[in-house]
Amino acid sequence: MTALVTGASSGIGKEIAKKLSSKGIRLIITGRNLPALEKLKCSLGKNDTVIITADLSRREECLRLYEQVKPYDIDIFINNAGLGAFGKFTETSLERDLEIIDVNMTAMHILMKLFLKDFHKKNSGYILNIASIAGFLPGPYMATYYSSKNYVVRLTEAVYEELHSDKSKVYVGAFCPGPVTTNFNAVANVKFSLKSISAEYAAECAVKGMFSRKVIIIPTISMKAASIGAGLVSPLLLTKVTRYNQSKKGI
Repeated sequence: MTALVTGASSGIGKEIAKKLSSKGIRLIITGRNLPALEKLKCSLGKNDTVIITADLSRREECLRLYEQVKPYDIDIFINNAGLGAFGKFTETSLERDLEIIDVNMTAMHILMKLFLKDFHKKNSGYILNIASIAGFLPGPYMATYYSSKNYVVRLTEAVYEELHSDKSKVYVGAFCPGPVTTNFNAVANVKFSLKSISAEYAAECAVKGMFSRKVIIIPTISMKAASIGAGLVSPLLLTKVTRYNQSKKGI
């Protein structure tokens, strides 16, 4: 089997790549940080690991990546690349908001659709979209990020149901962790008020859930409770509670 992992230079993407490699799966790893990707390849100790640098905030780069990996006949696509930012919506930059939308939504959508069409034709394959527990919540102070992850969750659920109704053997799922200790936190300029899990543990849960064909994968009991609770309270109260928790993060 061959797997493509986007955003593999650090965090959850890096750890998922390591988990898949340990299972004997050939890897194609991509991201913007070439030295980090080369370091990951070296740590895996496998000469057949392929590195492709790509800036997925650009649509043409998404299309180039897809065309470049076609000869490898991808079996698993880990749709992991993502960005975030912390701050009031009136104070964060429009440029950063659009970059988040381009990576978290547009690139995710383009690549998911292209690989899904291929997988649908051969009636096999796995697509795991890396979302967040944020996908079930409103997100004051991280409004663009939360909204983008809501898109990932709902798109995944919708496509999963389409495949299920067609009795397709193709798997599509979303991994929805809470806070994870990764470089994402520093880039997004945020500290979490809730306890984080390690990227290694997150990756273990993600890969296990994917091969168990779970449509929504949530790694901890507290986050599962949060996702259930989000559907039981009024939207106004949920927004106020989320704002309170977000305000404790600090910058």
